[in-house]
Amino acid sequence: MPILNNIPFNKPYMTGRELHLIAQAHFNGRLSGDGLFTSKCHDWLESYTGAQAALLTSSCTAALEMAALLVDLQQGDEIIMPSFTFVSTANAFATKGAVPVFVDIRSDTLNLDETLIEGAITARTKAIVPVHYAGVGCEMDEIKALAATHGLMVIEDAAQGVCGWYKDGALGTIGDLGTYSFHETKNVIAGEGGALLINRGDLIRPAEIIREKGTDRSQFFRGEVDKYTWQSLGSSYLPGELMAAFLFAQLEAAEEITAKRLALWNQYHELLGSLELEGFLRRPVVPEHCKHNGHMYYILLAEQFERDEVIDSLRAVGIHSVFHYVPLHDSPAGLRYARVGSELPNTETLPARLIRLPMWVGLESSDVQRVVSELAKILRS
Repeated sequence: MPILNNIPFNKPYMTGRELHLIAQAHFNGRLSGDGLFTSKCHDWLESYTGAQAALLTSSCTAALEMAALLVDLQQGDEIIMPSFTFVSTANAFATKGAVPVFVDIRSDTLNLDETLIEGAITARTKAIVPVHYAGVGCEMDEIKALAATHGLMVIEDAAQGVCGWYKDGALGTIGDLGTYSFHETKNVIAGEGGALLINRGDLIRPAEIIREKGTDRSQFFRGEVDKYTWQSLGSSYLPGELMAAFLFAQLEAAEEITAKRLALWNQYHELLGSLELEGFLRRPVVPEHCKHNGHMYYILLAEQFERDEVIDSLRAVGIHSVFHYVPLHDSPAGLRYARVGSELPNTETLPARLIRLPMWVGLESSDVQRVVSELAKILRS
């Protein structure tokens, strides 16, 4: 018998202006990259975040690949990052011949453990890549201080971090470079899409060249050179104008979207308090100096529960929850292309207990209540 009133894990949110702006982009007669709406997105991102420059890309993966090229990696150079992350964080650097070096995550935020980074630094280390899990900032003051001491770049994987803050800094603007994702599962979406935030003036022109297939085409269109030609390695990382138009409608509503997600997050957090007190699960931890964006609500099950069984039980009553990243260090590619830079007790235990609950703008308060109620029945039984 089919379950009525299924609650999906995610449902892409439309502000209502996307199709209007897409039609406007078509009317403008410019569908390739770096048109009017791309410029509008750049302006919004730079104004909101305070980044020195923002460049739209076809995905966050593309933005990470641009960052890898900007580091000017040599074969065998090393990049410190968590193993508990999406494969793109490692792939972007491994495809350039670098070695991802995996360091454990903190037990509270599940972010890169800043206290273990220095022990993983070698003469081959070129950069640190903190991943702001669930839109909650890593401990960037300590990470930047370590980077300065050892002459390393900091590249923030802020794929989940749009409208998130660490102290007074927007996520993605604290390191040398930052990357955003606008995939349909994120807060602000374009189907696919991403952005590279550039926080050092000397990296802006090289980033533009890399993004434009290794040419100085952007400088040519600004009248800075009389012709454009091949200057360095690069690729075609530009998104089209239709995607940029869709994204701009989302950016215009970004603060409203964030507020709605935070309201749902706070409701989950309050309702799940009793299950945490009873020892069935642990709720997310957000440090006081971090302002998160309500990107996801996850729980860490107590050790006596089998995560997949809980997910299956929720699905049986029409609630779609998911687990998250399978750590990279013991994956086939991780074993081949990366190495471990610290003991990984949290990485090896906590992700296996993690469940992400439904979270999307349009989820009703009654839906959240139902998710928590059904979860409580499952855990208490």
